[in-house]
Amino acid sequence: MFMTSHTLIAGNWKMNGLLSSLDEARAIAEGSSDSVVKIAVFPPFTLLHAMSEALGPDSHILLGGQDCHHEDNGAYTGDVSAAQLLDAGARMVLLGHSERRHGHKEACELVALKARAAVKAGLEPLICIGETLEQRKEGLTHAVLSKQLRDSLPDDLIGKAFHVSYEPVWAIGTGMIATDDQIVDAFALIRRVISERFGEEFKPHLLYGGSVKPDNAAEVLRLEGVGGALVGGASLKAADFLKIIHSAS
Repeated sequence: MFMTSHTLIAGNWKMNGLLSSLDEARAIAEGSSDSVVKIAVFPPFTLLHAMSEALGPDSHILLGGQDCHHEDNGAYTGDVSAAQLLDAGARMVLLGHSERRHGHKEACELVALKARAAVKAGLEPLICIGETLEQRKEGLTHAVLSKQLRDSLPDDLIGKAFHVSYEPVWAIGTGMIATDDQIVDAFALIRRVISERFGEEFKPHLLYGGSVKPDNAAEVLRLEGVGGALVGGASLKAADFLKIIHSAS
């Protein structure tokens, strides 16, 4: 059985950040030292070890990789394994982000293999799902989300800690955000599918992602079923990310 406590606010830095950006990570840690919110930052691979060293072993900030390969090691040029992420200081890993699913043509079955590798290595997967604007207009949102949940979450996750982020593809980086009713409806579906699969007592963090910013975070986080947020661009600056963290407190 795995039950969450508090809210999870996660920052996905994507392909942004240099060593000079470690100052932002330190500022996030310092500015949230008294927060009861669970906080995670997913920097690019190049910053993971340096950020782990900069924050220190006792930091309340959890670090994660933005993706991992489904194999433990081997001739996979340019890829990073879950074990390597763990070795570099990660405790979580982001999987199935729409930019991977659509930009890199990753199928749900591949996401599931990566999730299996992640829990085997001891990482907590944060698995992303979401529909495109065309799919929503065609009334396929429930069907798409149900399939992604069914095919992206392997049985290996039973009894393990993992989390799910709902990110409507049309809202990522566009400034658009789903309506309250759309978010509540999606989260009710996600909770139902997860409960049927993993049991009513299993309660992972369910996050919303898609243009979450300081001025809309509080409204999103108060919605029924929303247990946190996956933040993109607004997580790159400590001042903005801290506002979102504090709005969750």
